[in-house]
Amino acid sequence: MKKTEELKKNQSDMTETIKEFGQMPIEENKEDEKSKIHCLTIIGQIEGHILLPPQNKTTKYEHVIPQLVAIRDNEDIKGLLVILNTVGGDVEAGLAIAEMIATLGKPSVSLVLGGGHSIGVPLAVAANYSFIASTATMTIHPVRMSGTVIGIPQTFDYFEKMQERIVEFVARNSGISQKRFKELMLDTGMLAKDVGTILVGEEAVKEKLIDEVGGLDKAIKKLYQLIDENNDKEEAK
Repeated sequence: MKKTEELKKNQSDMTETIKEFGQMPIEENKEDEKSKIHCLTIIGQIEGHILLPPQNKTTKYEHVIPQLVAIRDNEDIKGLLVILNTVGGDVEAGLAIAEMIATLGKPSVSLVLGGGHSIGVPLAVAANYSFIASTATMTIHPVRMSGTVIGIPQTFDYFEKMQERIVEFVARNSGISQKRFKELMLDTGMLAKDVGTILVGEEAVKEKLIDEVGGLDKAIKKLYQLIDENNDKEEAK
């Protein structure tokens, strides 16, 4: 009776976690141990310092950052799976989340489904290994600024430095060079009335931005592989 009540409570807690944060722990039963991975979803628009309209589907950075801290501090969670389908959003908030994923200290795998646009690009490459669905797209473009804003030299310099931070982060956490990433970012031939590049599935892999084309099964298998390798390293110390 006690086990039944405990199971119902756990199911209720998991449902509430999915409802509120779009994320949950995933357990895999092995013969010798139980490993857990945590699924973190980054969907819609990344909300930063400015509150977006309620009808917008958003990922709030004040929800994600404490979750990443908790994942890092929880010994039962062995790895992180990041599912991305985002149009981008607040640059500083997105970059802050990306930095936390990159420095988590635990194995991580990302999977781009649908889209990983704008600031979603650094988020996708922040994991130890990245996948993209064959139908998913990634849009690379400069940091947005209006003609009014660009007229102020100090503000222009600020946006330029922010852009350099993004370029450096992406190059550091993927196989693409800073030079090639800037070329894709400033391409004038692909987007109408704008500059930038759209990469679809395999194209992102060819540009060495994403590691591999694949779906959920491949992503989870790769994460457990990284967890096993990490455990072996810890035991060898």
